Amino acid sequence: MSVAAMGAFALSAADIRAESPDTTYGRVEGDLTLAVGLGGALTPRGVRGAGELRLRYMDSAGIYASYEDSSVFRAATESRDVVCAGIEVRPLFFYRWLRGRETQWPRLDLLIDSIGLELGAVFAQPAGTAFGSQPGLEAALGVEMPILDRAMGPWVALHGGLRWSDAELASRIVRDDNDRSAFLLVTLAWHLVEATHLVDLGDESR
Repeated sequence: MSVAAMGAFALSAADIRAESPDTTYGRVEGDLTLAVGLGGALTPRGVRGAGELRLRYMDSAGIYASYEDSSVFRAATESRDVVCAGIEVRPLFFYRWLRGRETQWPRLDLLIDSIGLELGAVFAQPAGTAFGSQPGLEAALGVEMPILDRAMGPWVALHGGLRWSDAELASRIVRDDNDRSAFLLVTLAWHLVEATHLVDLGDESR
């Protein structure tokens, strides 16, 4: 099933269940979720200040970008600046909601639905080098907890995984933390759900 078809089906299901309690907690009030967060990135050598931006379709699949700067906390980390960008997939929301598998606890449902897989590119700046001189790959697992009992509003987000440099991937030789390192990104984020009618636009074009 395509993303557009999945979105259309979900919106149709939302209309059918309009008179029932909202077990999406506001997520299908729009088709795009924008998340903006600030916090820190924990690494083996220290903490970097971090900011992130995420854009998801039907809160299930999308893109993300983040920026980390060690000067915020004056930490002696393996890289001064790190920029990441990639894709994330969160498959549990539609499975739970369309099958009616609610726990009756909004925050728990939203937390379970937020579990996602992430894959992206990394551009790091080891000490004494130019920005982006250490490209690489990251793979992560993310989970988010809403502070309120609805989709729109403040969330606490955790995204943790591993990063590999292109040199390590090619040679399988790990010289230091610049070649392979674990990370945990912790942010306080604001989620905004907007109706852009992307599915409607697709229907009109046909």
